[in-house]
Amino acid sequence: MLYTPSDLFDLRETEHASLFDGVEMPWDPLKNLAAYIQAHLRPSQAHRTIGNAYIAENVSIGEGTIVEHGAMILGPSIIGRNCRIRHNAYIREDSLIGNDCVIGNSCEIKHSLLFNGAQVPHFNYVGDSILGHKAHLGSGAIISNLKLIGENIWIEMDGRCIDSGLRKFGALIGDAAEIGCNAVLNPGSIIGRHALVYPNTSWRGILPDNMIAKNRAAQDVALRRPRGQICG
Repeated sequence: MLYTPSDLFDLRETEHASLFDGVEMPWDPLKNLAAYIQAHLRPSQAHRTIGNAYIAENVSIGEGTIVEHGAMILGPSIIGRNCRIRHNAYIREDSLIGNDCVIGNSCEIKHSLLFNGAQVPHFNYVGDSILGHKAHLGSGAIISNLKLIGENIWIEMDGRCIDSGLRKFGALIGDAAEIGCNAVLNPGSIIGRHALVYPNTSWRGILPDNMIAKNRAAQDVALRRPRGQICG
């Protein structure tokens, strides 16, 4: 299947749908993200801060958003309304975060677009990615955005290999998709709407809508014995 942006994302669930105008491939908005933010940024900080946080001047934060102690937000970046930016979150340049999003403790966001309601709540890295409406990352889930060999990211789609034109490209996570704890999405992963990636899974490629990627590693079950009976 050759995915389009509307196959993965409800464009009504972002105030930045124009970023997708005229694009062919669903990852193409990442190529225009920095320029879009520069053109639309109107620095204004209507949030509430709990404790001390560092927020650069070229950052826009909407009403009702709470930024907790220890957070660092670099610009240019745009953060929507009623978000929760938790303790020690790190939001780097060229991040575009929708309304009602959660960026949690010790999470890092870099050059990414989050639709409304996306949740990145615990010890996550999100780089060069798009997360759809109510997409959710479990604790420790990581999106890898760079090949070890440093080449462009290629995607196998509809029986052919397509050069994304991007050296850094993490993942596209469709609306309401769930990524389990400590899972790793390898560069160029595409996760369909309502799809699930089980915990501890290393995923590469396209996972269609409503499908589940399971880690079937064998489990070793042993008899529990008193400590004095265990040697070595």
